[in-house]
Amino acid sequence: MGLDMYLTKKHYVQKWDHHAEDKRFDVTVTRGGKEYPHINKDKVTYILEEAAYWRKANAIHGWFVNNVQEGVDECQESWVTIDKVKELTEICKKVINDNSLAEELLPATPGFFFGGYDYDEWYFGDLQRTIDMLEPILADADEDGNLPYDLYYQSSW
Repeated sequence: MGLDMYLTKKHYVQKWDHHAEDKRFDVTVTRGGKEYPHINKDKVTYILEEAAYWRKANAIHGWFVNNVQEGVDECQESWVTIDKVKELTEICKKVINDNSLAEELLPATPGFFFGGYDYDEWYFGDLQRTIDMLEPILADADEDGNLPYDLYYQSSW
């Protein structure tokens, strides 16, 4: 019980005959080394991949609620832009470099079983883990800043 937070990559893999060969995906689902018969691989449209997972990182959750979810915290799935990923990464780095900015830039967020509210080693460890999880996403962006997938944030508490 408590705050679990997920950032998910949603890859569009719909197989369309009119796509060029180099733009098509082949999806194979196996179970026990054999093709799984209950999924029609030609009709798979998306693949979801966990990009980041946090447990009781309430300051990070509060940031997503206020900056991505327009202040609404109802465990809903919300689209996250690459600009928001950059912004959160930069804020985490600023706070790690100057711990006195924690309460101002990335304050602890209270909630039912949301974890501790102290600006301690757990708090700063969450920020470093956030940077470590978000930097590979930033590296996936092309020269125009576009990702080859969509990102979604969702929490559960």
